[in-house]
Amino acid sequence: MVDEFILLAFTDLHQIQNYFFMTFLLTYITCVIQNVVIITVVKIGHSLHNPMYFFISVFSTSEIIFVSVTVPKLLAILIAANNKISFNGCITQMYFLNSLGVTECYLLVVMVFDRHIAINNPLRYPTIMTYRVCVGLAMFPWIFGFSIILVPSTITAWLEFCGPNMIDHFFCDWGPLQSLACSDISVSNFSTTMAAVTCVILPFLLIIGFYICILRTIIKIKSDHGKQKAFSTCTSHLIVACLFYGAAMIVYAKPKASHYDKYLTFMYTAFTPTINPFIYTFRNRDVKKVFWNSVNRVIRPTIQ
Repeated sequence: MVDEFILLAFTDLHQIQNYFFMTFLLTYITCVIQNVVIITVVKIGHSLHNPMYFFISVFSTSEIIFVSVTVPKLLAILIAANNKISFNGCITQMYFLNSLGVTECYLLVVMVFDRHIAINNPLRYPTIMTYRVCVGLAMFPWIFGFSIILVPSTITAWLEFCGPNMIDHFFCDWGPLQSLACSDISVSNFSTTMAAVTCVILPFLLIIGFYICILRTIIKIKSDHGKQKAFSTCTSHLIVACLFYGAAMIVYAKPKASHYDKYLTFMYTAFTPTINPFIYTFRNRDVKKVFWNSVNRVIRPTIQ
């Protein structure tokens, strides 16, 4: 029986692996620093203590953990050819990565739900989105994600692996693992398909539904300034959701795994979390104001 797997990652491009290493290292460092800055700015900025920025800081926390599940191992493969991973380590990585992926899917739903309430019920917004409600909404994606992924991950772990142990990916995932199994994978395939529908397609449809309601309300606003202001609070979230779901649905919502899945997967496991802060936070005037005020408070005493 197989007790370890070999992650092939991008070994077929061995001539440029050093460039890959530097690119992925910079991507990882940038992603972590940006999201730490967002969490810190939201915490210290009293003007940002509202549900929208609270959910953004929770999303940033999940992004840091999400990229840390896969990228450090990928860096070890590229720089030190440390491409072996134990069976238990592989299953654990698969479980945490997919659980965090589901968490992010439903956090995006929670974030658009918050905008839906803010635009469609502006007068009741403070009474609806209380601190207790916000904490509950923020906790739900984590509890749901780590619970629902336990089933397909356990079924996949029960499969027999007795033959090839080379995974054509840079991390352990359902598709590549199932393709190496010696036993019947029909139940495992069914469980992962159901998980993909529940965890990727369903939240995507919920987001579309909320945006339809939001657009209906925006169209009814008479002033152009009011329309622009209302829509500007949603555009960043819409871009982030499209980038994340676009790659995720291509990878998980199709029946067969492909050699090119690892390139698409890198889009939403590392690249998207890196550009997300630029899209939904660093362009925001309120965030920039708090950030530069904090920087000035640190610099002034030093200069004096």
